[in-house]
Amino acid sequence: MSRTGRLGIVFALFAVAVGLVVFAVMAFLRSSPPTVDFTSGHQAGQPVDMTVQTVPSIGFGIHPTWVSYLTKAPDGQWVHTTLWDLPAHTRVNVTIDQYDSGSPLRNQQFGLVQGTTDASLNAKPLSLIDSNGSANGVGHTFTIPALGVSVPLYGISGDAKNPCSVAPCATSYDHNVIQFSFTTPGPGQYPWQCFVPCGLGYLYGNGGPMQTLGYMGGFLKVTA
Repeated sequence: MSRTGRLGIVFALFAVAVGLVVFAVMAFLRSSPPTVDFTSGHQAGQPVDMTVQTVPSIGFGIHPTWVSYLTKAPDGQWVHTTLWDLPAHTRVNVTIDQYDSGSPLRNQQFGLVQGTTDASLNAKPLSLIDSNGSANGVGHTFTIPALGVSVPLYGISGDAKNPCSVAPCATSYDHNVIQFSFTTPGPGQYPWQCFVPCGLGYLYGNGGPMQTLGYMGGFLKVTA
């Protein structure tokens, strides 16, 4: 084959590779969940109040059986996302309505409340959940590794009489309420995730929702 022919093949393969990369990036952007903005209208020095919920199955979309987080936007609407815009150096008061059941932790370290203030479980002070000694175990964690923040989310009873199966879940369903506060650092992107393997049907429970934005992990985009 001539040199020109070989170069043509190389350029053709390069073009295919670039096309595949562009396709993958565009597919990611199209599938990326929306971002809930807590910065618009925020007054410096004031805290941000944020409410999220964890559900045993989202009940809609391309993965209706996946466990998931949802976020209540400032306008009161529930949004299927785990991406948030937050102001820097600001206290964030978090309320998590936990509708999922739990199990013993594989690593008891994640039963500790870390990096937060005023943590409570159903309005009682919370510092530790002994998932081996508790009746319901831990359903999920809310963990921001870069900030040293981690909070275990106590599961509802496996025999709950009124569980929620389709999100968003109303507070009339069986659930636990976990509240805590943390302070955002300077501007940056900070990943957060659940550290309880809950991707049923995946190796060691770590696939599926555990590695997908909008379900069991997301990002805090902290802006000045």
